[in-house]
Amino acid sequence: MKPEIVPIHRKEYLREDGMLFVRTDDILETMVKAPLILAGLIVIALTIPMQTSFSSTRTLDLIIQSDGSTHISSHIDVDSSNLELSLFGSSINNFIAIGENDSILSGDIIDDKAIIDTLGSSSVTVDYDIHDLISKEGRVWTFSFNSPLNYSLLMPENSVIVGMSVLPNNMKQIDEQIKLELFSGPAQIDYIFGIIPEPTTNQREYTLDFMTMGLIFGLIVTASITAVILIKKKQSKSLQVYVAELSKKQSEPESLDTHTIFNLRPEMREDDKEIVKFISENGGQVFESDLRKKFLQPRTTMWRAVKRLERLGVVEIYKKDLQNKVKLRNDLEEEN
Repeated sequence: MKPEIVPIHRKEYLREDGMLFVRTDDILETMVKAPLILAGLIVIALTIPMQTSFSSTRTLDLIIQSDGSTHISSHIDVDSSNLELSLFGSSINNFIAIGENDSILSGDIIDDKAIIDTLGSSSVTVDYDIHDLISKEGRVWTFSFNSPLNYSLLMPENSVIVGMSVLPNNMKQIDEQIKLELFSGPAQIDYIFGIIPEPTTNQREYTLDFMTMGLIFGLIVTASITAVILIKKKQSKSLQVYVAELSKKQSEPESLDTHTIFNLRPEMREDDKEIVKFISENGGQVFESDLRKKFLQPRTTMWRAVKRLERLGVVEIYKKDLQNKVKLRNDLEEEN
């Protein structure tokens, strides 16, 4: 009598020779589905941090300082509570991040990255100084930068550009400085300070005839006339600027004296009073950078002091030549 075939489990059978036979249909299906499930989990894991750290840089402005450092200011749109920002180097100084309503945000710098707590701000302005973009060989300074987007670059005062690897989108003169509008991508700009000295030549004796002397005399006369015309134009322009400044000063009411300000704001801190005195002694308005040099304070500390005075209604802050200018208010009223 043949042994009866009895089912052991689902799709598992005992053959006549006593060996266990297992069908592999479900195993193959599972082996095919497992990599697909794993790939889906990996995509989800990669997508989550991308969504939580979304950011987009709206503007990028660079200012080259005379000491070889570069001040970088960027305005960034964010859509997360934590912003991980890649900086343009690792030698970072005077880093400050400002959110909406001029609130100062906390952040940590690790190598060339900044981790910023946005406190729910939809936009963040970041300012810092960096020493990685400028090199120097002899008298020639070289600015090298690979930008991810279009940006503006303000050259230092009394600098002369002697070489450029790219053509700027726009170039204009602002007082003693040159401002460039540059496209994204790598750029290299060589510059020096002052005027290029003329190369010296070996002194040789020349026999001057009347024609040569006449030519030299004519060049001297032409240069003299040109210099006189330029001087007169410059004097005329300086006079117009002086008259415009004088008219502006006469039209503006004088700022309050420090004694009146301190009486109206008796709760003012002593260190803030010293700042007010310095501004008053300098015509009622100074650049924020002048305050940092006077009181030897870092950018963040001085910015907080200036914002305190602004909240008290003592000063007003506005932009001039890409810098913060602090001006004493002349309409200060007594607090109720």
